[in-house]
Amino acid sequence: MPSSSPSVAPLFRSRIGRDARSGYHPVPHRYRLHLTPSCPDGLAIAVTHSLLGLGDTLPVTLLPALPDACDGGYHALRPLYEASHHRYDGPPSPPVLSDGWSGRIVSTDPSGILTDLARRFAGPDLYPRGAEAATEAVAQLCERTITAPAQRAGRADIEAAERAGALGVLLDGLALIERRLGEREHLLGEEPTLADVLLWVTLVQLDTVHRWHLDAAAVHRIAEHTRVWDYARRLAGHPDFGRHLDLDGIALRHHSRCLGEEAAGAAMQVVDWAAHAHPQPCAPGSRAVKAVHSFE
Repeated sequence: MPSSSPSVAPLFRSRIGRDARSGYHPVPHRYRLHLTPSCPDGLAIAVTHSLLGLGDTLPVTLLPALPDACDGGYHALRPLYEASHHRYDGPPSPPVLSDGWSGRIVSTDPSGILTDLARRFAGPDLYPRGAEAATEAVAQLCERTITAPAQRAGRADIEAAERAGALGVLLDGLALIERRLGEREHLLGEEPTLADVLLWVTLVQLDTVHRWHLDAAAVHRIAEHTRVWDYARRLAGHPDFGRHLDLDGIALRHHSRCLGEEAAGAAMQVVDWAAHAHPQPCAPGSRAVKAVHSFE
């Protein structure tokens, strides 16, 4: 299953298996996640972790929205990377699934982490057997007909016809989802699955990041897909989704790396995400270390 956003090939791709013979097996309290929910992959993993109710089984360390090391990585992750890769000299970046027994990294692959959370730990069936192809199709739709064309439609350095073509692909993708949601509240079943997590994170990015570079007419056309955005609002109101929305962090992350020009659509937010988000309380015994919050 693809991750919720395009990224560099993961350095670590080990998997959690079914039992002790696999090397990494699903033992409670053995593993830890290191995430920044301002990143699409981190947001998808955080939502999945909450839907599965893994707070007491697999703790999460939340990292700042922006890297805090001069190499573009995170100081808190440096020991894990150095213990897991001899003479590692790149930026230590999330998401990371680490193994507390060995002090090493299991995986930095968002797709593998999402699948293993859903398949190897007890909780709601977020990745149903037999729905693998449908989940894959949703992931591909999110990337190829929403994220990629939205980025292209907002580029000021390409011809207008090319931007219009990209917008057309984006609108077709939203129309396909609109038709699907005309029959149901969720994409694949009665309750949220990984497919819903991936689509919701994609819609959050479309409205909070890509919209900044689209003109007003484009945003109006995007907003016309009312079932899509009603669905996005409804999931934002779900505590396992909305509580992980770091709107300030998303904005900070976007503006720190974006080289594109702001367009008229920037002022036309489709969803009032803040109104539907749930603040995330600190768990008892949580501690902060250099702006890294660890929720036990």
